Amino acid sequence: MQRAYYESSLQDFLQRDENLILGILTRNNEYALEDLQRNAWLAEIRILKKQLEVFETGHIIFEYTIPRIGERIDVVYLKSGLVFSLEFKVGEKNYSRSAIDQVTDYVLDLKNFHKASHNRILVPILVATEALERSNDLQELRPGILNVLYCNKSNLATVINAVLQQYDEKELDAGEWIESVYMPTPTIIEAAQALYSNHSVKDIARNDAKAVNLQQTAEAINKIIEESKQKHSKAICFITGVPGAGKTLAGLNIANERHNFAEEEHAVFLSGNKPLVDVLREALIRDESSRKNISKQEATKKVLPFIQMIHHFRDAELITQEPPNEKVVIFDEAQRAWTQEKLSEFMKRKKGVADFTMSEPEFLIDVMDRHKDWAVIICLVGGGQEINTGEAGLSEWFDALATKFPQWEIYVSDKITDSEYVQNKPLIERLSTLNHHIVTTLHLAVSLRSFRSEKVAGFVKALLDADSRCAQRLYTETSKNYPIFLTRNLQKAKEWVRSRAKGTERYGLIASSGAKRLRSCGIWVQSKIDAKHWFLDDKYDVRSSYALEEVATEFDIQGLEVDWSIVAWDADLRFVEDHFEYFKFIGAGWQRVNKVENQQYLKNTYRVLLTRARQGVIIFVPEGDEHDETRHNAFYDETYNYLKKLGLNEL
Repeated sequence: MQRAYYESSLQDFLQRDENLILGILTRNNEYALEDLQRNAWLAEIRILKKQLEVFETGHIIFEYTIPRIGERIDVVYLKSGLVFSLEFKVGEKNYSRSAIDQVTDYVLDLKNFHKASHNRILVPILVATEALERSNDLQELRPGILNVLYCNKSNLATVINAVLQQYDEKELDAGEWIESVYMPTPTIIEAAQALYSNHSVKDIARNDAKAVNLQQTAEAINKIIEESKQKHSKAICFITGVPGAGKTLAGLNIANERHNFAEEEHAVFLSGNKPLVDVLREALIRDESSRKNISKQEATKKVLPFIQMIHHFRDAELITQEPPNEKVVIFDEAQRAWTQEKLSEFMKRKKGVADFTMSEPEFLIDVMDRHKDWAVIICLVGGGQEINTGEAGLSEWFDALATKFPQWEIYVSDKITDSEYVQNKPLIERLSTLNHHIVTTLHLAVSLRSFRSEKVAGFVKALLDADSRCAQRLYTETSKNYPIFLTRNLQKAKEWVRSRAKGTERYGLIASSGAKRLRSCGIWVQSKIDAKHWFLDDKYDVRSSYALEEVATEFDIQGLEVDWSIVAWDADLRFVEDHFEYFKFIGAGWQRVNKVENQQYLKNTYRVLLTRARQGVIIFVPEGDEHDETRHNAFYDETYNYLKKLGLNEL
């Protein structure tokens, strides 16, 4: 993909005719050129020619790509080793909050993901062409990033010169900067929008040598699909990975690439996670409507077939024996598919089907087996992610394949037998009887969510396993780049995330759905959020996560993420002496959870909560109340002291 619409040395830019520059911008523009954009470009060219002529040297770049968020920086000016990122608001008389966030997001993205910018001073400048002059603060927003600077069409040179008087860095090679490796780790919402607007997974996925590249996984899946078509065979693939490794992104990428009606191989992304489906659909609808200037109703018609609720797909296939339109189906969180007992009970209670005898994995394979020639199922499997009773786990899929569909070819990674995927079930013996193939690139081993530290998932696992020594070591390594703090004051926790987040970095309050005694702290987990508003609306909307008023539970946030999180820890999971104990609040008091399976669900709940933040987390553990039998200090103190012992920084 072309990185910029126009780039040249400053001298060449100053000497070149403005209409020629406009022509190059127009030729490289991927969208239809509207008068508004044409006039904005002309205004930018004229302002820059007049303002930058005093500098004589440097390099200028128009419309530089930020693929992670599907945007382009208006203008980048490279001068004296510094990177000036200019966001123009032609005709504007005010420096709007949204524009300030926009230019901040651009430099944060460059600093985090653009290799040639890692060790450079980045200078965000908002140019509101008709605004009054405003004083500027030349302090750093974060290391290597200045605060947003403000200027109009007449004082841009003055603002840039003030920075150059303070900073003088090693000269920067413009060609190397423009073509620098870009290693993004998008949120799943950003990724879905980028893929749907025809960016490739190469554009939006990190490609450093340490990570098994998502592109390799995509290539492996596409190869399996093509072989299945040629051989007229049926295949099922299991993509595994640590929390945040990009499994859902891999699935969305496959659905997007194979969403091909013309070749009769329509692909669909299916999930039982309603908040995830609702949020992704709404994000795509808003983005599609905005980019193509169409109504939300029209955008909705295009988006709905792309991502569907798995239960709606299942129910539609109950009333027919015909094969579905889809030849390729991607099941998100396949380990959470329902057992035979849960599905049968649901069918009897909700659908009036009295004798349903299949588990959800068996039924879904059966549906795709109706195809006479070929079909491919892709199962996305998270380790330690089961959070609900009646979720079958991975073994149910292999039981169905062994007993009912032995002709299906099975593709798994060499990590499929790890304990977090098989839950101590004898999967190795089961696999040995099946037609299976080992494909190592079907496992995503490195978390992309926590791009600042790849060890967060390991730290959380050790913490929940009460492996203090391992957790202490991993915390020391993790906290260098990924802050994890601890507090007993909710207000301090809120101030912490607000102060850490810059631009539109999202923060939110999350807690276990069983954390019912947090209500005394103003955290009411039984009040249901509207996920679309919580995850997508901006910081000026009280329904959004930014307000820190509504709390998302594990059911709301699994598969999604925020940049900074407050994890509120209640007495449902308590550290006692050297281990965790498990409780459920029923009626007016706590009851011990004795069933091992339900203990695991609760443990997984906190695993989900503690791995939702991309950049940092603060854990809030209440003080308790000696006058309240449901909130004894002892219920909370030992947990807090255990976390302190691991080395967590306190507020």
